[in-house]
Amino acid sequence: MTAVPPPFDPELSAALELIKDVISPAFTMADIAAIRQGEGIRLLAELDLTMDGAFEVAERTVPGPADAPEISLLICRPTAPAASGPLPVVYHVHGGGMVLGNNRVGLDVPLAWAKELGAVVVSVEYRLAPEHPHPAPVEDVYAGLLWTAEHAKEIGGDPERIVIVGASAGGGLTAALALLLRDRQGPSVIGQMLLCPMLDDRNDTPSSHQMKGLGVWDHTSNDTGWTALLGEQRGGPDVSPYAAPARATDLTNLPPAFLDVGSAETFRDETVTYASRIWQSGGIAELHVWPGGFHGFDGFAPQAALSQSARTAHVDWLRRLLAR
Repeated sequence: MTAVPPPFDPELSAALELIKDVISPAFTMADIAAIRQGEGIRLLAELDLTMDGAFEVAERTVPGPADAPEISLLICRPTAPAASGPLPVVYHVHGGGMVLGNNRVGLDVPLAWAKELGAVVVSVEYRLAPEHPHPAPVEDVYAGLLWTAEHAKEIGGDPERIVIVGASAGGGLTAALALLLRDRQGPSVIGQMLLCPMLDDRNDTPSSHQMKGLGVWDHTSNDTGWTALLGEQRGGPDVSPYAAPARATDLTNLPPAFLDVGSAETFRDETVTYASRIWQSGGIAELHVWPGGFHGFDGFAPQAALSQSARTAHVDWLRRLLAR
């Protein structure tokens, strides 16, 4: 195995140069507090979630898991839906390495899909590690989905057409949510979209070693996120698949999956393996590995040609899923 990393796409490499002084590929537990108070989080509060009036946005506080605090859901409903009757629901789980962010992070992407396809978007707030280790984050995500399914009609949605979506840590939590829904016989969802998902606490794949010190999320950052979530259990024999879905021994009877990842990022190999295991279990998965893509490239460089191709693939999959 070579430690030489695959090259970045030229457009994306230029984008990395622009942000390299703002975003380090490696951060430690000691950096979490400062990053949480940084400019990026402050700017989230200024995002226009209405998309120039295309959505009516409300924040709802709903019951959390048993004996746990309530959780916040952002509910974004089209102001002029393209179709009469209940709309599909995109249930969004934000990224942030299990330690950062809120339910506004990355929300512009599912809102763009929903604007094109005519859908309601619900984005869940979950408790963050290390203050709230596993299972707090995934249990919050599960509780938010239960509320969404039970109240879908109330928010203009169709409880029979819910798609669960997440990127990075949100992708890992989305995969875990699909496992929980299956195992607890919870509400059915019609698909799971796992974008550059954080799936494997062991952090020992070839790509995790190839990308040390490169991109926006490397081996050190990955250790930090998983250690915050799992503590001393990280990498050990007893990690729950609801924390790290790569640990699941049974991937049967899951909703159809869309997975994508860059070829030049830490999560490449665990994402490819997860898709392969879904196929080996008789399931449905569509996998895209974007050549030269770094972690979250389409969010950092949305105008790049590769980003445009990725976003087109996202919408195309959703359109086909909703047409079934």
